[in-house]
Amino acid sequence: MSLEAFWFCVIAVLFVGYFVLEGFDFGVGMLMPFLGRHSTGDLTPEQARAEGDKRRRLIINTIGPVWDGNEVWLLTAGGALFAAFGGWYATMFSGFYIPLFLILLALIVRVCAIEWRPKINDVKWRRWCDVGIGIGSWVPALLWGVAFANLLRGVPVEFRDPNHVYTGGFWNLLNPYSLVGGLTTLSIFLTHGAIFIALKTKGQMREDATKMAAALAIATLVIGGTFLVWTQLSYGKDWTWALVVVAALGVLVAVIATQLRREGIAFLGTAIGIAGTVALLFSCLFPNVMISTLGGENTLTIYNTSSSHYTLVVMTWAAVFMTPVVIGYQAWSYWVFRKRMAIEDVPEQAAGLSISPETVSAERK
Repeated sequence: MSLEAFWFCVIAVLFVGYFVLEGFDFGVGMLMPFLGRHSTGDLTPEQARAEGDKRRRLIINTIGPVWDGNEVWLLTAGGALFAAFGGWYATMFSGFYIPLFLILLALIVRVCAIEWRPKINDVKWRRWCDVGIGIGSWVPALLWGVAFANLLRGVPVEFRDPNHVYTGGFWNLLNPYSLVGGLTTLSIFLTHGAIFIALKTKGQMREDATKMAAALAIATLVIGGTFLVWTQLSYGKDWTWALVVVAALGVLVAVIATQLRREGIAFLGTAIGIAGTVALLFSCLFPNVMISTLGGENTLTIYNTSSSHYTLVVMTWAAVFMTPVVIGYQAWSYWVFRKRMAIEDVPEQAAGLSISPETVSAERK
C-alpha cells in the first residue's frame, strides 16, 4: 500500500471515529428539548420548571465528561487532511466554505452554551443556552451528511494549473442526493443519541429515552437504507455491497435491540451503522478525493493532491507513536464515567436552581 492510500485510510478512520463518538453528542443535544420536558402529573408551575431543569441538566451530564474529547477526532482529521492532502483540503474548504463555516460556527455556539449554561442562575439564560446547544447539534448533524455526499456525487471543480478551483456556488451543494445524505446523518445521530441517553441513565429518563430510540430507529432504517442503496447503485463497486449490508444490519440490530431494551447492543448497532456508512462513502470515493462534474483532470485524487513523500513518512511515524496514547486515554475516560445516572443524582445547584435559606435550614435539621 502506498503512503497516499495509507493516509486516505487513516483520514477515513478518523472521520469514522468522529461521527461515531460525536454523533451521539449531536443526538443528545438535539433531543434535549424533547426529553428535557417535565413528566406529566399534578405539578405546580414551579415544580414543573424545577423538574424540567433537572432533566435537562441530567441529559447534559450524560455527555459532560466526554463531549469535548470527542471533538479531538475532528481536529485530528482536519490536521491530517491539511498535512497529507493539501490540495484536497484547499479545494474542499474553499468550495464548501459556507456549509463548513456554518458547521464551525454551530460548534462554537454549542461549546459556549454547554460551558456557560451553569454559570448564571437565570431561567432565561439557561433557555438561551439550550437553544445554542440545539443549534450547535442540529446544524452539523445535517450539513456533515450534505458535505460528504457532495464529495462523492461531484461538484464543478476546474483545474487551472497549478490549482484546482471550485467554480460552483452554495446552491450546487443542495441537490436531492446530498439532502438525503444530510437526513441520513441527522436521523442516525438522533437515534444514536437517544440510545446513549438510555444507556447512561436510569429511572424515568431511561424509559423515555428508550421509547424515543425505538421510534427513531425505524425511521433511520428507512432513510438510511434509501441512502445506502442510492449510493451503491450510483457510485459503488461490486465489493462495496458488503459495506451496505454491514451498515444496514447495524441499524436493523439497533431497531430490534431497542424493542428488547438492550441499550448496549443497540448502541453498538448504531455505531456499526455509522461506521459502515462512512466507510461506504470513502470506499466509493477512492482513489479520488473530490470528484469534478467536469471530468478528466479536473477530478482530485490522492495522487495529485498529496504532500511530499518525506512529509507522509514523518506523519506516519508520529501517528504510530501518538495514536495509541490518545485512544488509551479516551478509553480510560469512558471507563471512569461509565455508571448510569438518575434525576435524583442531580443536585439543585448543578441544575441551576436556587435554594432558599429556609430550605437549607430545614435540610440541616
